[in-house]
Amino acid sequence: MVGLDNPLHIAMLLVVLLLVFGAKRLPDMGKSLGEGIRGFKDSISGDAPTLLESDTAREQPEHTPTA
Repeated sequence: MVGLDNPLHIAMLLVVLLLVFGAKRLPDMGKSLGEGIRGFKDSISGDAPTLLESDTAREQPEHTPTA
């Protein structure tokens, strides 16, 4: 039987993901996956989308005065 019920299978999957995508890309992928799941849940429940701190920083760029 094939499945992720064994902790050894999960560990091997994580090692393969680390080798394929690299350590720098995995946190970005996790963040994107979390935002996608959050957006999906919000669309299913009908809630208004919430803005994250990183989203508000992107929407309001800082203006530096020029001399």
